[in-house]
Amino acid sequence: MNQIEIAFDQPMQLGECPLWHAGEAALYWVDISAMQVHRLRPTDGVHAMWQLPAEPGCIGRHAGGGLVVAMRTGVVHLNTDNGELTHIADAPYNTATARFNDGRCDAAGRFWAGTIYEPRDHAGAQLYAVEKGRVRPAGNPVTVSNGLGFSGDSRTLYHSDTTAHRICSYEFDLASGNIGAGRVLKQFAMDKSALDYGGRPDGAAVDSEDAYWCAMYEGGRLLRLSPAGEVLQEVILPVRCPTMMAFGGADLRTLYITSVSEKRSAAELEKYPASGCILSLRVEVPGRIEPAYLG
Repeated sequence: MNQIEIAFDQPMQLGECPLWHAGEAALYWVDISAMQVHRLRPTDGVHAMWQLPAEPGCIGRHAGGGLVVAMRTGVVHLNTDNGELTHIADAPYNTATARFNDGRCDAAGRFWAGTIYEPRDHAGAQLYAVEKGRVRPAGNPVTVSNGLGFSGDSRTLYHSDTTAHRICSYEFDLASGNIGAGRVLKQFAMDKSALDYGGRPDGAAVDSEDAYWCAMYEGGRLLRLSPAGEVLQEVILPVRCPTMMAFGGADLRTLYITSVSEKRSAAELEKYPASGCILSLRVEVPGRIEPAYLG
């Protein structure tokens, strides 16, 4: 395992949803709290940023160019050439208590985005599918939707509830976009005060061997899980709150990792000065190119 490096040293408040764009050889990600989308070309270090009118929870490649962005107020197309936003769909929930969170595109060109129910007193969030400009509820009630991923054959959908410290896998039909029967892939301990508390599952990515990589928020680590939920690998990070990862680089073997700096204690930030930065790590097994939203 090679050394973990800082790929971008400007701390994000709430860095999330890294996305590798192979055609541009560029990494995109969002800072949810700052209401920004960022882009970095690792080869020359050129950075760009787009300021949005609402919090972006997740992004995906748009087949027509630019990005599809799920903001608190709805889904938009971001033209990354001129910064223009084009409305795709309104938010299908009460924006006073919820916002879009983690998401990605499936192999059929749908854009999937889960929500976070901000009062966090019950499972008031779920998954939504954006298809041909329309948003439909897809079920899977949770409190904080995270960890969305698909197996290489698109027959399995992964989804986690960060608040419940649980990752589940579901049967998935790509043709219809319907989610079938599910099972618990991994349940983590709920006691945050325990000495062996290892964090709770946040964002994820699936590699080319169908292993599920998960960022363990407040655990300072990444886990690589088998399709059966066995821990295949653990990576200790120089941040306590990683949020998500994406495979990038020409060979898709560079793992880019987002993290958080906001609402963390001064002691934590002193111990983990890379908090909020974009990290990178070379891995043995490559990922896959992310599909694009077809509109």
